[in-house]
Amino acid sequence: MKRSDDPNRLFFLTRSLSYGGSERQLVALAKGLWKQGVFVTVATFYAGGPLGRDLESTGVPVESIGKRSRWDVLGFFWRLVRLVFRSRPTILHGYLATANILTVLLKPFCPSAKIVWGLRASNMELERYGHVDQIQSWVECKLSCFADLIVVNSHAGFDFAARKGFPQEKMVVIPNGIDVDRFSPDSLARQRIRQAWGIPEDMQLIGLVGRLDPMKGHDTFIKAAALLSRGRDNIRYICVGDGSDAFKQKLVALSKEMGLGHRLIWVSAGDDVEAIYNALDLVTSCSSYGEGFSNVIGEVMACGRPCVVTDVGDAKRIVGDTGYVVAPGNPAALASAWQEALDASGPEKTRRSQMARRRVVEHFSLDRLIEETARVLETAVKTGVQRMI
Repeated sequence: MKRSDDPNRLFFLTRSLSYGGSERQLVALAKGLWKQGVFVTVATFYAGGPLGRDLESTGVPVESIGKRSRWDVLGFFWRLVRLVFRSRPTILHGYLATANILTVLLKPFCPSAKIVWGLRASNMELERYGHVDQIQSWVECKLSCFADLIVVNSHAGFDFAARKGFPQEKMVVIPNGIDVDRFSPDSLARQRIRQAWGIPEDMQLIGLVGRLDPMKGHDTFIKAAALLSRGRDNIRYICVGDGSDAFKQKLVALSKEMGLGHRLIWVSAGDDVEAIYNALDLVTSCSSYGEGFSNVIGEVMACGRPCVVTDVGDAKRIVGDTGYVVAPGNPAALASAWQEALDASGPEKTRRSQMARRRVVEHFSLDRLIEETARVLETAVKTGVQRMI
């Protein structure tokens, strides 16, 4: 799929390009394929989004369909159809459930295009969400037979989709890719961020980076922090991410109830996340469900930071023997693992730091993601797809 000599066109469809793990992964993939000569267009439901500017700066066309509200349905779909007509894609690539469903509905308007889906989650507990999400998940499963290729970013996600009824013979696993040049150890960034937060170098800092969502396990993080803080006053905690005001208020109330007070800092998401990773002494992913491949875990490891993770999605597979793995929803186990990691000797911490970065470079690099994606898309266009795990 080369721009210079091939008529194939790759059309990504996604909800938005705001800060988020899936969105950053899409941007990195689109930029990488564009640099390889693939003709890429990225279309978003909603206009704006900070990551869109990043894409546009490299020359990748970014198109907004201009969805005005949840109820802007017919007008939105008609604008999308017109955009697809103009783009003449060879591949319609949905990113997440709503976009996946729409690619099938668009098929009659571009019958020669291959339909590719992107699945990014595993073991979702949809009863925690609204009826719209539950219906959407059911529809996506029923329409999955119309996809020509389904790219899953985790082995856990593959198993979960297969149990739901997605066609296994059309599914391939391609783990997320980490930009190991951008995400790397940086002592100057560490110093800058900690000074901005008022955290001295001798204060240990444990962080949770992720959107404010029930699946991310912030309640477990807060309860574990309260347990660890009972006998130690040289630790601070930080939650980096955005979400609904109502959910954040619940979490803040819980932290006050647990007596954390000034020990817990709340920071909004931003584009300087690699500096934030470096500022932390220990990073945790304590999701209780829903994770496929956690970008945060891979990015943190590339920065040489040790991780404590819950055994959800592919977290255990990602960290290997470089980090610490505990059962989800267990604050006591999480606090115990934090204590073990923080109390490790200097040489042991250095060893784990080096092993963590090396593991990402060898197994989860961005170059590998781009190469594998280009290869399976080429195969989908020419001959179909074979199962590849």
